[in-house]
Amino acid sequence: MDSLLVEAFAVVREASWRVLKLRHFDVQLMGGMALHDERLAEMATGEGKTLVAILPVYLNALTGQSAYVVTTNDYLARRDGETMGQVFKYLGMSVGIIQSFQKEEARKQAYNCDVTYVPNQELGFDFLRDNLAMSKENIVQQRPYNFVVVDEADSILIDEARTPLIISRKGNSPVDKYITSAEISKNLVVGKHYEVNKKDQKIELTPTGYKYAEQILGKGLFELNDPWAFYVINAGTHSLLLTHSLLFAYSLTYSLLLTHSYLLTHSLTHSLTHSLTHLLTHSLTHLLTHLLTHSLLLTHSLTLTHLLQ
Repeated sequence: MDSLLVEAFAVVREASWRVLKLRHFDVQLMGGMALHDERLAEMATGEGKTLVAILPVYLNALTGQSAYVVTTNDYLARRDGETMGQVFKYLGMSVGIIQSFQKEEARKQAYNCDVTYVPNQELGFDFLRDNLAMSKENIVQQRPYNFVVVDEADSILIDEARTPLIISRKGNSPVDKYITSAEISKNLVVGKHYEVNKKDQKIELTPTGYKYAEQILGKGLFELNDPWAFYVINAGTHSLLLTHSLLFAYSLTYSLLLTHSYLLTHSLTHSLTHSLTHLLTHSLTHLLTHLLTHSLLLTHSLTLTHLLQ
């Protein structure tokens, strides 16, 4: 793309003057070259950062790959996208603008444009939502990442980066898939289809187990249109944990508060560090019976406190 830099910048400079009556100064062209070279360009307020950004974005969008301009909020994304977008449209490129209120289909169309203006929070959350998607149709960022210009880089990459983006979603659980997966697990053979790891307190399917499940289902576990891996691994493994109830009946890490004193048992030796051993047997048996009766699945080391007050 470096070979096209001079011509591309000249085209953008002329188009900007014809459409917006704004002509890039030489120092702004230098800023555009720095951004294209993946460098930081420091510009004070009023020096035309928004105008400078369209230079390297146009050049890199010529490849047909994604080109983003990341801003700090919805207002700036909409303002810059509508204003500077006129230049891109004049040059024959499509422009997309991402806003927080947009639905999935609108976001997908915006990301598929030649140039996309997007707030940094929305870009991050869309990335997280895409990783939660259960099918390809639900992914909004379908093109590989290619080039991005970050406006207010110090704010986005330093200040706001201190706050993590956390996302959760309530899904529609397909009960039939969990039931089918549980039925599949009843036919699995230990040592052949799955392995029991008593030390780490978990059960893992073997490659043979995966193939066996796929043969029963008649399809791959990792198909994008109808994925089964999540349900087989979770529902099936949980059913196996019930079958191997002794796995967590004898290999848990206990922290039991008995008669206002702590009893600690090692996960492997099961040795007590307190003399009140006789109180443990009855209480632990009663507790495990209650857990198994109600099919409470324990997949990690369990810490139980305040058993007796």
